[in-house]
Amino acid sequence: MNYTRIVAAAVAATVADLAYGFVVYGTLLKSSFSLYPGVYRPADLQVAYMPYLALGILLAMIAASIIYAKGYEGGSGVQEGARFGVLIAVLAIGYATLINYATITLGRRHTALMALGALGEWILAGVVIGLIYKPGPVVGRTKRL
Repeated sequence: MNYTRIVAAAVAATVADLAYGFVVYGTLLKSSFSLYPGVYRPADLQVAYMPYLALGILLAMIAASIIYAKGYEGGSGVQEGARFGVLIAVLAIGYATLINYATITLGRRHTALMALGALGEWILAGVVIGLIYKPGPVVGRTKRL
Protein backbone atom coordinates (compact mmCIF):
# COMPACT_ATOMS: atom_id res chain seq x y z
CA MET A 1 0.00 0.00 0.00
CA ASN A 2 1.11 3.53 -0.72
CA TYR A 3 0.64 5.24 2.67
CA THR A 4 1.45 8.73 1.41
CA ARG A 5 -1.35 8.44 -1.14
CA ILE A 6 -3.72 6.99 1.46
CA VAL A 7 -3.22 10.03 3.68
CA ALA A 8 -3.49 12.42 0.72
CA ALA A 9 -6.68 10.69 -0.46
CA ALA A 10 -8.16 10.81 3.05
CA VAL A 11 -7.40 14.51 3.49
CA ALA A 12 -8.77 15.41 0.04
CA ALA A 13 -11.90 13.31 0.64
CA THR A 14 -12.37 15.04 4.01
CA VAL A 15 -12.22 18.48 2.38
CA ALA A 16 -14.63 17.37 -0.37
CA ASP A 17 -16.98 15.85 2.22
CA LEU A 18 -16.98 18.98 4.37
CA ALA A 19 -17.87 21.08 1.32
CA TYR A 20 -20.56 18.58 0.26
CA GLY A 21 -21.96 18.54 3.80
CA PHE A 22 -22.16 22.32 3.94
CA VAL A 23 -24.08 22.46 0.65
CA VAL A 24 -26.32 19.41 1.07
CA TYR A 25 -26.89 19.03 4.80
CA GLY A 26 -26.19 22.59 5.91
CA THR A 27 -28.10 24.36 3.16
CA LEU A 28 -30.39 22.16 1.05
CA LEU A 29 -31.62 19.92 3.90
CA LYS A 30 -31.51 22.54 6.66
CA SER A 31 -35.29 22.77 6.86
CA SER A 32 -35.57 18.98 7.15
CA PHE A 33 -33.23 18.95 10.15
CA SER A 34 -35.17 21.78 11.79
CA LEU A 35 -38.24 19.50 11.98
CA TYR A 36 -36.42 17.44 14.63
CA PRO A 37 -35.17 19.92 17.28
CA GLY A 38 -35.09 17.17 19.90
CA VAL A 39 -32.67 15.16 17.78
CA TYR A 40 -30.32 17.65 16.12
CA ARG A 41 -28.41 20.54 17.68
CA PRO A 42 -29.64 24.06 16.83
CA ALA A 43 -27.61 25.67 14.05
CA ASP A 44 -26.14 28.31 16.36
CA LEU A 45 -24.66 25.62 18.64
CA GLN A 46 -23.26 23.43 15.86
CA VAL A 47 -20.22 25.63 15.23
CA ALA A 48 -18.73 24.68 18.61
CA TYR A 49 -18.86 21.01 17.60
CA MET A 50 -17.37 21.42 14.11
CA PRO A 51 -13.91 20.18 15.16
CA TYR A 52 -15.52 16.87 16.22
CA LEU A 53 -17.38 16.71 12.93
CA ALA A 54 -14.17 17.28 10.95
CA LEU A 55 -12.26 14.74 13.06
CA GLY A 56 -15.02 12.17 12.57
CA ILE A 57 -14.99 12.68 8.82
CA LEU A 58 -11.18 12.47 8.70
CA LEU A 59 -11.18 9.21 10.67
CA ALA A 60 -13.84 7.77 8.36
CA MET A 61 -11.91 8.87 5.26
CA ILE A 62 -8.68 7.33 6.55
CA ALA A 63 -10.49 4.03 7.09
CA ALA A 64 -12.23 4.33 3.71
CA SER A 65 -8.93 5.08 1.95
CA ILE A 66 -7.30 2.02 3.51
CA ILE A 67 -10.25 -0.18 2.57
CA TYR A 68 -10.11 1.25 -0.97
CA ALA A 69 -6.37 0.52 -1.19
CA LYS A 70 -6.91 -3.06 -0.01
CA GLY A 71 -9.63 -3.65 -2.58
CA TYR A 72 -8.09 -1.72 -5.47
CA GLU A 73 -8.33 -3.84 -8.62
CA GLY A 74 -6.33 -1.73 -11.05
CA GLY A 75 -9.10 0.08 -12.92
CA SER A 76 -9.59 3.78 -13.53
CA GLY A 77 -9.66 5.87 -10.38
CA VAL A 78 -13.05 7.38 -11.20
CA GLN A 79 -14.71 4.01 -11.93
CA GLU A 80 -13.10 2.19 -9.01
CA GLY A 81 -13.85 5.13 -6.71
CA ALA A 82 -17.49 5.45 -7.76
CA ARG A 83 -18.08 1.70 -7.38
CA PHE A 84 -16.39 1.82 -3.97
CA GLY A 85 -18.45 4.86 -2.98
CA VAL A 86 -21.72 3.12 -3.85
CA LEU A 87 -20.75 0.12 -1.70
CA ILE A 88 -19.79 2.30 1.26
CA ALA A 89 -23.04 4.27 0.79
CA VAL A 90 -25.04 1.03 0.94
CA LEU A 91 -23.21 0.16 4.17
CA ALA A 92 -23.82 3.63 5.64
CA ILE A 93 -27.47 3.77 4.58
CA GLY A 94 -28.19 0.31 5.93
CA TYR A 95 -26.25 0.60 9.13
CA ALA A 96 -26.83 4.23 10.05
CA THR A 97 -29.73 5.78 8.15
CA LEU A 98 -32.20 2.91 8.37
CA ILE A 99 -31.22 2.00 11.92
CA ASN A 100 -31.68 5.65 12.92
CA TYR A 101 -35.13 5.59 11.33
CA ALA A 102 -35.97 2.50 13.36
CA THR A 103 -34.64 3.82 16.67
CA ILE A 104 -35.01 7.61 16.55
CA THR A 105 -38.18 9.60 15.94
CA LEU A 106 -37.44 10.61 12.35
CA GLY A 107 -39.88 10.84 9.47
CA ARG A 108 -39.73 8.82 6.27
CA ARG A 109 -39.07 11.85 4.10
CA HIS A 110 -36.13 12.95 6.23
CA THR A 111 -34.78 9.40 6.24
CA ALA A 112 -35.05 9.20 2.45
CA LEU A 113 -33.30 12.57 2.10
CA MET A 114 -30.52 11.40 4.41
CA ALA A 115 -30.13 8.20 2.38
CA LEU A 116 -29.88 10.16 -0.86
CA GLY A 117 -27.46 12.56 0.79
CA ALA A 118 -25.29 9.66 1.97
CA LEU A 119 -25.31 8.11 -1.50
CA GLY A 120 -24.06 11.32 -3.11
CA GLU A 121 -21.62 11.94 -0.28
CA TRP A 122 -19.96 8.53 -0.52
CA ILE A 123 -19.85 8.48 -4.31
CA LEU A 124 -18.06 11.85 -4.18
CA ALA A 125 -15.68 10.62 -1.47
CA GLY A 126 -15.01 7.40 -3.39
CA VAL A 127 -14.23 9.27 -6.61
CA VAL A 128 -11.88 11.66 -4.78
CA ILE A 129 -10.12 8.74 -3.10
CA GLY A 130 -9.95 6.90 -6.44
CA LEU A 131 -8.47 9.88 -8.24
CA ILE A 132 -5.75 10.43 -5.65
CA TYR A 133 -4.83 6.96 -4.44
CA LYS A 134 -2.32 5.20 -6.64
CA PRO A 135 -0.90 1.87 -5.50
CA GLY A 136 2.77 1.29 -4.90
CA PRO A 137 4.66 -1.20 -7.06
CA VAL A 138 2.82 -4.49 -7.33
CA VAL A 139 5.09 -7.42 -6.52
CA GLY A 140 3.73 -10.94 -6.77
CA ARG A 141 0.12 -9.82 -6.54
CA THR A 142 -2.45 -11.69 -8.55
CA LYS A 143 -5.82 -10.32 -9.49
CA ARG A 144 -8.68 -12.01 -7.69
CA LEU A 145 -11.95 -12.91 -9.34
